[in-house]
Amino acid sequence: MSITSLPATATPVSLAAALNQALADSLAEDERVVVLGEDVGTLGGVFRITDGLAARFGEERVWDTPLAESGIVGTAIGMAMNGLRPVVEMQFDAFAYPAFEQITSHLAKMRNRTGGRVELPVVVRIPYGGGIGGVEHHCDSSEVYYTHTAGLRVVTCSTPSDGYRLLRQAIASPDPVIFLEPKRRYWSKETATLSLEGPALHQAQVVRPGRDVTVITYGGTVATALEAAALGTEEGYDLEVIDLRSLNPFDDETVTASVRRTGRAVVVHEAAGFCGYGAEVAARLSEQCFHHLAAPVLRVTGFDIPYPPPKLEAHHLPSAERILDAVSRLQWEDEDV
Repeated sequence: MSITSLPATATPVSLAAALNQALADSLAEDERVVVLGEDVGTLGGVFRITDGLAARFGEERVWDTPLAESGIVGTAIGMAMNGLRPVVEMQFDAFAYPAFEQITSHLAKMRNRTGGRVELPVVVRIPYGGGIGGVEHHCDSSEVYYTHTAGLRVVTCSTPSDGYRLLRQAIASPDPVIFLEPKRRYWSKETATLSLEGPALHQAQVVRPGRDVTVITYGGTVATALEAAALGTEEGYDLEVIDLRSLNPFDDETVTASVRRTGRAVVVHEAAGFCGYGAEVAARLSEQCFHHLAAPVLRVTGFDIPYPPPKLEAHHLPSAERILDAVSRLQWEDEDV
């Protein structure tokens, strides 16, 4: 599937609106694209990402499903095997767990199982992460379940412009894509140009150049890392911030080039630290950048607990202060060597 870029016009836009536009443009460009999920039709999705799409494209292209996540993904798999390009919405991160067997046993494996003869161009959109005061089952960071599953592309956006680009690229991909949307950033705005120009689907992006420490993160914590970088200038730190964008496959080239230059790295994510995504990043950096590192790779993560209730989540989520504390420990460890 080829995709064309719209005329570039910069205007203030939210992440939610950018994702809505990406879906609309994909539906308009390719009649094989369909959107399905719980309340995506008349309501427009619980976060209104599909708002207005059913009215514009009709119920044969955008429709509500029963409350049965496994059935939704299973149906999408059958559609893809018969030539369609389904975009599935899971209402919340933890709501996707009933569909996990379909995703890991069938969606991820069908292309390999058939020797490449059957492609499954399915996008599973999952609002994930905290920061909205959600109750149990409504806030979770489940990215490692999917990144550990061979056969899936896993991507996550951090800004409206990149959300538009990534979703368009994901829908055009011949591979199944888990598309993670940081729900606390849905209403953040930027003066964005919604176009396809920029990094490819599998590429990371240096969103702030720096010389002292590489801060590696993704999704909802990119803005937190940028906040830390701004505060860090007052303490004499010049932080480079990398937005991974693609969690699987991993862009070793961009990340290792940065770390080999700065000699220090901090990985940030809000999921629990034990066996979290940051552990894989730290291992890769240790293997590929060992002789360039001036200090150990550190992680700033959520705690190893079930996701906390709304009044406590601020203590769980990585903050700019916690990131700068890790940076200061890197400096101290370097001086102690």
